[in-house]
Amino acid sequence: MNATTQENGWPGVRPEVVAEVVSGLSARLQKRLDGAAAKLAQRPLSREGDEWRVEVDEEALLVLHAPGGVIADPASVHCGCLLAPACVHRAAAVTLCPLAEMIEGGAESSDADAADAPRAEAPETPSAPEPVLRPEPAALTPSELAAARHLHRAACALLAAGVSGAGAVSQAELLRAAHRARVAGLYRPAAAAVTVVTRVRAARSGAPDHRLVDLVSGLRELLGLTVALSTPVDASDASGAPEPTPLGELRGSARQAYAEEGGLRLYGLFAEPVLTATHAGAVSWAVDAGGRLSTVAEVTPHGDAATAAPLAVGAGNRTVRLGDAALSHREFSRGGLAVQGATRSAGGRLGAGASVRAVRAAGADWTAEPVAGLWSEPPGAQVARALAAQELPYESRPAGSDLLFLDVTLLGAAPTGPGGAAQLLARVAGSDLVIALLPGHEHPDLAFRANLALLATAHGLRLRLIGRLERADRPQLRLLAIGTPPDGSDQPGPIRLALAADREGRVNLGLERLQTADLQTPAPRAPAPRADHPAGPLPELPTTPPDGPPVHVLARRVAQAVTTGRSALAPSAATAAAERSLLRVAGLSTAAQLLDGLRAAAADHRRDVFGRVVPDDHDAFATAWLAAAVYTEALATALCSAAWAADGTDTDRTRQPARV
Repeated sequence: MNATTQENGWPGVRPEVVAEVVSGLSARLQKRLDGAAAKLAQRPLSREGDEWRVEVDEEALLVLHAPGGVIADPASVHCGCLLAPACVHRAAAVTLCPLAEMIEGGAESSDADAADAPRAEAPETPSAPEPVLRPEPAALTPSELAAARHLHRAACALLAAGVSGAGAVSQAELLRAAHRARVAGLYRPAAAAVTVVTRVRAARSGAPDHRLVDLVSGLRELLGLTVALSTPVDASDASGAPEPTPLGELRGSARQAYAEEGGLRLYGLFAEPVLTATHAGAVSWAVDAGGRLSTVAEVTPHGDAATAAPLAVGAGNRTVRLGDAALSHREFSRGGLAVQGATRSAGGRLGAGASVRAVRAAGADWTAEPVAGLWSEPPGAQVARALAAQELPYESRPAGSDLLFLDVTLLGAAPTGPGGAAQLLARVAGSDLVIALLPGHEHPDLAFRANLALLATAHGLRLRLIGRLERADRPQLRLLAIGTPPDGSDQPGPIRLALAADREGRVNLGLERLQTADLQTPAPRAPAPRADHPAGPLPELPTTPPDGPPVHVLARRVAQAVTTGRSALAPSAATAAAERSLLRVAGLSTAAQLLDGLRAAAADHRRDVFGRVVPDDHDAFATAWLAAAVYTEALATALCSAAWAADGTDTDRTRQPARV
C-alpha cells in the first residue's frame, strides 16, 4: 500500500479505518458528519514529521498519526474534545483524508483510469513469498457469500442515494463492506468498492479529475461482481446462456504474482508520463523477441497538483529500475536491455527483484523486427483486441492491449469535432478510414497538446504512430508516440519528419516537445490543400455530428441515476412516452424496455397503512440499473467497433462474448 496525500495536505487513510471510526458515532452525530467535515476542512492543517495537527477550536486539538503518510489504525486519530473517542471530529478527519490505494495485485490505483495511469502498480517485493496455488473451491464459502451480499446491499444503497445523497455515512458503510470482503478473500470486489468511494468523493468535492463515465463504470463493475458472486448458478437453466465467469476471476488475488521468464531481450518502444490526482511518474514500454509487450514503471505519490506535471516529465530522466541497468526511461524508449532472471506479471509488468540482472543493449527501429511486427496487424483486428481486453479484469489485461499501432497520413485540423472540440484528422494507410487524433493526456503542462497543435500544421505528413484507443462512436485515438514511416511509404510530399540523430526516428509526445525544425518542408507549401495533394483533400466534415442511434437516451438516464439517485428517475408521462417512442422508432426496442423497467423499479416504493414509504434494500432498482448499464456498455462497444470497420475488417469475428 502506498501513501497518498491530496492537494489539501491531509494524509492517506486505510479504508477499514474510515469504516470503523464512522461506525462508532451515534445516529445523531452521523447526521452531522457531512457538515462537520465541511467545517473541519476550513481549519488550518499543520504537519510535524508523521503527525498532522488541526485546531478544532480553542480547546480541542486533533492529532493524526500517519507513519509513512497513511493512517493505519483508528487509535492513531486523537481528539482533545470531551466526547472523544466517539466524537464527530475524528470521523470528519478520516472522511477528509484520501483513501490509501490498494495496489497489491487484484486492484488498480483507486483514482487512476486506464488512459492516465497505465500499469502504475507498486514494484515487486523481492522478499515476498510466492503464493501457494490451491485448488479453487467449487462454490463460495458461507463467509464469502455473506461478505458478497453485504457488499451488494451497501452498493445498492449508495446507488439509490446517488452522488448527491451519498454522504460520509454511506461511503463508510461501503468501505466497511469492502473490508469484510477483503478479509473473506474477495479482493477484486473489495478493490472495486474502494474505487467507487474514491470517485464518489471526487464527484462530491468537484475534483478536476472527476469523470462521470468512470463512476458509472465503477458502479457497473462493482454491482456486476456482487451479483455474480451472491447469485447461485442453476445448472438446469444454463442451456444457451453464456459460460459463467470462473470464481477465481471474480475473487481476484491478494497481490500481483510474477512468473519466472529467465532471459529476455527487450527492445524499447516508447515512454509516456503518468499523472493522476495522487501519483506522478513515467512508464516505459518494451517488446521482447517474441513480440510480447512489457512495462517498467517509475511512479511515486505527489502532494501538490501544481508540481505533479513537472514530476511526471522529470521521471522520464530517472534510471530504469531493472537490475543494474544505467539508462533512463527516455534512453530505454530508444535502446534495449538484456535481462537475466527476469520476472513478469500476467499484465506484462517486469519485476525488479534482487535476482534480476540487466545490461544495456542495442535497440531496434520501429521499421525493423521484432518491433515492426506490431504494425502488421490490421487496424480492425487491433481495435477488436483492445475492446475485448476491456472486458477482462484490470490485472489480467495483457500489457498494451489498448494500444494501436498505425501508419497514417495527417490531414490537418478539422474545423469542428464532436462536441465542438478541435481535433487532428489522419487517414490510415491502405484504407479510406479517417480517424481523429487526440492528446494522450489533457493536462496543459504535459507536451501532448503542444505537439498535437504543431502536427496539425503538417498536412500531408506521413507517420508511424502509437496511440490508445478512445472508445467512441467515431474512430478516435489518443496519440502517445510518433516515428518515421517505413521507406516504402515515405514518398516525396510537402512535408516530412526530420528528427535529430539521437532521437532514433521517434518522439515520446508526452515527455518531449517537437520543434518546427523537426517538420522539414522541401518546397514552399501551398496556401490551401489541393485536390491533387498527395494526402488528398481534407474530408468534408459536417458542422454537427451525423444522426445516429439515440443511445444517449438510455445512457443519460443511467448516468442520472448515479448523480441524483433513485428519486430522480420520475419524469412526466409525456417525457417518458417521447423517449420510449424515440428508441422504438430507431429500432432499439430492448433499450426502450430497459428504460421502462428502470423507471418502474425506481418508482416502486412500498408504503405502510399511513401511506409512508417503507425503506427497502433497493435490490430491484439496482438490478434494473445494472441491466441498463450493461446494455449501454455493450452498445457503445459495438458502435466503436463499427466505426473502425471502414477498413473492411470484420471486427465482430474476433470478439469474444462479453462476461461479467
